[in-house]
Amino acid sequence: MTEHNPRTWLSVWTPEDPGFWETTGKSLAWKTLTITTLNLMMAFIVWFMISALVVRLPNIGFKLTPTQLFWLAAMPGLAAGILRAIHTFLIPLYGTRHVVAFSTLSLLIPALGWFFAIQDPTTPYWVLLLLSFLAGLGGGNFSSFMPSTSLFFPKRLQGTALAIQAGIGNFGVSVVQFVTPWIIGFALFGTLAGVSQTFVPSAPGAATKPMWLQNAALIYVPFIVVFAIAAWTMLKSVPVRANFREQLDIFHFSNRHGFWMTSLYIMTFGSFSGFAATFPLMIKQMYTVLPGGPDPLAWAFLGPLVGAAARVVAGPISDKLGGAIVTHWSGIGLLACAIGVTFYTHPTSMEQFPLFVGLMLGVFFFSGFGNASTFKQMPMIFEPRQAGGIIGWTSAMASFGPFIFGMLIGWSFAATGSPNAFFYGVAVFYLFNIVINWWFYARKGAEKPC
Repeated sequence: MTEHNPRTWLSVWTPEDPGFWETTGKSLAWKTLTITTLNLMMAFIVWFMISALVVRLPNIGFKLTPTQLFWLAAMPGLAAGILRAIHTFLIPLYGTRHVVAFSTLSLLIPALGWFFAIQDPTTPYWVLLLLSFLAGLGGGNFSSFMPSTSLFFPKRLQGTALAIQAGIGNFGVSVVQFVTPWIIGFALFGTLAGVSQTFVPSAPGAATKPMWLQNAALIYVPFIVVFAIAAWTMLKSVPVRANFREQLDIFHFSNRHGFWMTSLYIMTFGSFSGFAATFPLMIKQMYTVLPGGPDPLAWAFLGPLVGAAARVVAGPISDKLGGAIVTHWSGIGLLACAIGVTFYTHPTSMEQFPLFVGLMLGVFFFSGFGNASTFKQMPMIFEPRQAGGIIGWTSAMASFGPFIFGMLIGWSFAATGSPNAFFYGVAVFYLFNIVINWWFYARKGAEKPC
C-alpha cells in the first residue's frame, strides 16, 4: 500500500474508541457529514432535474410522445445504477476528499448541457436522451458518499448519521421539483441566459405565457462549483484502503446477506427514486387532462419531501428499536399503499385526486422509513469495510429505480391505459421482501438480528 498523503489521508481513525471519538473524531466526523451532505443534495438535484423538465417540454415546442417522455425520465436511473456500481469501489481507492470534490464537479456537464439544449425545440431526441443519461452522474455519487460516512462514525451512531445524510440528500429531489416552477417564470439572468420560450398550456383555451426553462439547469451551476471547492479544501479521507480485487469479497456466493439486503434496499430506495422520477408524469397522464386538472409540479415535490423527512426521522428510531423491525413495517406500509393506489388510477373527476396523492405520499413515507432502517441493518451485519461496499452496491442496484419504474409504468400505460399492472407487480415484490426481512432479520431467533 502506498504511503498516505497527509493532505488527503488521516493517519489514524478509531471512532469506536470513546476517548478518540470525544477528543478528535466527533468534530471531524460531523464536519465531514455536513460538507458531503450538501454535495449529495446537489447530486440529487441534478439527478432528478429531468423529472421537473420533461413535463414542460411538450408545452414549449418539443414534439415528444408520452413514451419518449417516460424514457427521458428513466435514463438518469439507468446511468445512476451503472455509475453507482463504479462508485462502490472508489472510497477505499481514492479517499473521501478526491471522490467528493471531483464527482461534484462532474455535475457541471449535465447542468450546462441541458441549459443549452432546452433553448432549441429542434434539439434531436438522441441528444436529449444522452443528456438525461448524463444527469445520472448525480445519482452515482450516493454509492461513494454514503460508504464514506459509514467509516467516519461509530456503529452506535451510523443509523442516525446515514439517515441525516441520505435524508437531506433526498431533499434535493423536492428542491428541484419545487424550485423549477418558480425559477422558470422570469428572466433571472437577463439576456445572458438566453431568450424566453412560449409556454402553451395543455388545457384548451388557456393563455400562453413566456417561460425561461433553461433557468432550471443554470441556477445550480454556482452551487456545484462552491460545494466542490469546499470538499477539496475541507475534507480528509479515512485510512481504510483496499484495492479493487480485495473489495470483490462482498459478492462471494456465501455472503447471501448481501443479496438479501440489496433486495430490501431496492424495495425502499428503489421505490423512492422510481416514484420520484415518475410521479409528475403519472399526474400529467391521469389528472391534468381532466377539467380543472393540476400542474404536476405543484404536487409532485411533496412525495420526495415526505420521503426525505421520513428518512431523517427513522434514523434515530432505527438506532433505538433496531433496523429490521422498522424495515418490516415499512414493507407492510408500502404493500398497502401500492394496492390502494390502483383504485384511483382511472379518474373521472378531480374528486379522486386527493386520495391518489394521499396514497402516493404514503408510498413515499414508508419508503423513506425503510431507506433509513436498511442502512442501519447493513453496518450491523457486516464488518466496516465490507459494510461500506455493501452500502455502495445495494444503493447502486436500487438507483435503477427511476429506469425500471419509468420503463414499466410507461409500458403499463401504453398497454393498458393505466399504471395498475405495474402496481400489482410491485406489490408482489414488496410481499417477497417482507417475508425475507422477517425470516432473516426481524423475527425472534433470526439468523442475523439487527
